[in-house]
Amino acid sequence: MIESNVPGHAGELRVRTWPNLDATWLAVLVHGYGEHSGRYRHVADALVAAGALVVAPDLPGHGGSDGPRAVVPDLDGLVLDVAAAVSSAASDLPTVLVGHDLGGLVATRYAQLRPLTALVLSAPLLGAWEGLDALGQAEVPDTPIDPELLSGDPEVGERYSADPLVWHGAFPRATLEAVERGLDEVNFGPALEDLPVLWLHGDADELVPLADTRTGTDRIRGLLFEERIYPGARHEVFNETGRDAVLADVVEFVHRVLRRG
Repeated sequence: MIESNVPGHAGELRVRTWPNLDATWLAVLVHGYGEHSGRYRHVADALVAAGALVVAPDLPGHGGSDGPRAVVPDLDGLVLDVAAAVSSAASDLPTVLVGHDLGGLVATRYAQLRPLTALVLSAPLLGAWEGLDALGQAEVPDTPIDPELLSGDPEVGERYSADPLVWHGAFPRATLEAVERGLDEVNFGPALEDLPVLWLHGDADELVPLADTRTGTDRIRGLLFEERIYPGARHEVFNETGRDAVLADVVEFVHRVLRRG
């Protein structure tokens, strides 16, 4: 794995790259709110083994990238940052975006605006999200993400809590407002009519409830839309106790798309 900095729309972006001289496709990992791309090493390793060159940026204000911590200014700026990460790979390989949580919202907007080979969404912030209820209050509650809601594997929450690159504070109001605007942009943007899309979600996800996300996937789904709902899984399906089966589903989906050409 190689770490580098590339220019983003509002400062330097930290980008992690997993090279693969025999790569047949490019995987771009877009992490969720408050975390960073370094938490996806095991995902990148599995995708490299499946023939991918992998790049993964830290979004602005996250991980090693510039910007006020956990502050998301606007969705289209994040799309530009993902595009910068794609360009940093200097590759003309078929490109697959893999977006989790907030990264799922960013990846979906990217797919509405730019060409892709396929899109994978893990517990994406789409549709109507109950986390925006705090915007109606005079003060946004000072409540960080509960690490126990991430996975049924307790070690995941323990590592998350001890990770200095993870944001352990409350949602900034500016970020909630940007997410609200971004949801509207995606909800009323074009459907992904001919793009292969795989949606992954745990039915025990309390951070981004399945029913909330479905109101968004119903708006964007096209003819090549697929979903995998994992019984008992919490928010981070890539970190769940059944993570190997989830990663196998992603690899099978991508290989099937690539075979279709």
